[in-house]
Amino acid sequence: MAAQQPQDAARLRLVGSRTERPDPPVQAPAPAPTPGPPAPSAGRPAPAGGFADALHLAIEASGLSLDRIRAALAQRGVRVSVTTLSYWRRGRSQPERASSLRAVHLLEELLGLPHSALSSLLGPPRPRGRWAAAANTLHLGLEDVWPGEQEIAEIFAELDAPPAGELERLSIHDSYYVDAERRANLLRMRQVVRATVGGVGRCLVVHKADEEATGCPEITSVRHGRLGRVRRRPEVGLTVAELMLDRPLGLGDSTVFEYEVEIPPGGPTMEYSRRFATTVREYVLQVHFDPAAVPVHCERYDREPGADVDHRREQLWIGASASAHVLAPDQQPGHIGIRWEWP
Repeated sequence: MAAQQPQDAARLRLVGSRTERPDPPVQAPAPAPTPGPPAPSAGRPAPAGGFADALHLAIEASGLSLDRIRAALAQRGVRVSVTTLSYWRRGRSQPERASSLRAVHLLEELLGLPHSALSSLLGPPRPRGRWAAAANTLHLGLEDVWPGEQEIAEIFAELDAPPAGELERLSIHDSYYVDAERRANLLRMRQVVRATVGGVGRCLVVHKADEEATGCPEITSVRHGRLGRVRRRPEVGLTVAELMLDRPLGLGDSTVFEYEVEIPPGGPTMEYSRRFATTVREYVLQVHFDPAAVPVHCERYDREPGADVDHRREQLWIGASASAHVLAPDQQPGHIGIRWEWP
């Protein structure tokens, strides 16, 4: 188990070559133009703001929806989700990967902007990697944390997901319980968070069941908050929920919230993991086994964001209490978990 719009695109076209046309004769009024993407114009005034402002104004001027833009980019071999486009135009994130930068150049053509009108406004890339965690400045985009998970992106867009950096995760403690039938049945989660901006009143959490499970994880027993909107996708065992904090937090305010997750029935479970979009000062993961069913081998594993190959493995000791744990101080964005083997 892991924790944390069809439209007709045939009418969309990317603007091609730019040619100068003579002024229309004064004596004959020009016919009304067919709606479509605006023609490129070197005389279009540049917006006063940065990349996000320029992109927002260009999209508004074009009259194109984000879904139609997404479809047009996909026709040219560049896949960008509606959520990512929304984040770009609102300044929540900026394009940095090679595929994202190619999407920016295609956006310039699609929206009728001069060459480099958008790309020249991009700031320097954010630092990445374990050396770049200072001051909690690294916040991964949704596609980096959950690559290929279009359902999550769509739900985040529907629920207007708050920026990842609004809450600083000081501590996360996961307790995962496996019964005598080797099936997971419960997750208990506790977080200590602090607001980095004023007026923070909610956050989104993601839980996904094992592939063999039938149904979706169910969030219950919320403490120091309440459950807001919940979206489920039973076909993939996905639950995305909105947690409302006890009160809106001011800048620098902290709070604690807890909840439990009832795990849907399935086959024997082999692992539990959590994905991180931002730095967490302390992460603790405990897996509790029934004394009647204890694995023969247990190990910790770590992965870089979006990777499917471990970059670290460490054997774990299962004590007399039939449990194993991982302590990860200063946990960086990425993927960490515990896996085990049954006799």
